Amino acid sequence: MNKIFEQVDRYMHDALQKALPGIKPSDLEKDGAIFYMNGKNGTAFDWYVNEHFPNFFIFYGDKENLGAVKASLYTDGGLTIYVYGDKGHAEPATFEEQVEATEDELLGLAVLLTKNADCNKVWDDDIRILKADGSPDKKDIEFFLSLEEAHKPMIERRDLLPKTVIVSKKVREGGWKISYGMRTEPTNERDSGWYFCVGDESEEYVNDPKNLEIWAVNSALMYEPLLNEFITYPYDTAIVRVSEDSFEPDEPGKQIFICKKEK
Repeated sequence: MNKIFEQVDRYMHDALQKALPGIKPSDLEKDGAIFYMNGKNGTAFDWYVNEHFPNFFIFYGDKENLGAVKASLYTDGGLTIYVYGDKGHAEPATFEEQVEATEDELLGLAVLLTKNADCNKVWDDDIRILKADGSPDKKDIEFFLSLEEAHKPMIERRDLLPKTVIVSKKVREGGWKISYGMRTEPTNERDSGWYFCVGDESEEYVNDPKNLEIWAVNSALMYEPLLNEFITYPYDTAIVRVSEDSFEPDEPGKQIFICKKEK
């Protein structure tokens, strides 16, 4: 077994015994086998977007088959382990560990799992049967590194979520939908550059700081999910609502569709 897998295996089972000493192998799926859960997004997606491998799981062996232990192995070797009691229904006990591996070894494991699991459509399988030993060849490494470019929109979106947007106070106080957005160069590292409003505010209104609010990007996306499609648009662009359920890039003469949120 790959030496990183060996450490993940040891730490997960040690955490299980610490948190739930009464658990026996027979209580678990395949006597406590660890499954590599790459079936949702794949190795490259989690590596580049979430900065960890797809999660590792040990499952209970009953009909519900809920998770007993979950582990997130990060690209820097950090390992966060969650142990769920009560057949998977209890709040987890959390453990923090550090895998002994170089950056190249962690990258190498991601490359091997992409080649031997993802590319071969081997999903959510037992780590004992995954081919992850040895070192990947240069061609496979270059292929894996090339996948970062395809994930850049998601990476940018991830980095935007904790940043801030400026929103006209009229949106929240009046219960209006956001109908206009404009992105300019950020004023600081926490600023996304986005400004959102109803679209019929006067220049005097928007120039008064008392009429503006600071929201997190994620809050704006929750308030108006249609913005998800446009949130990574480049600076010096604007979008306008054209119907109840759609936005388009703004251009001269385009009409703004203004409406209130349903109560």
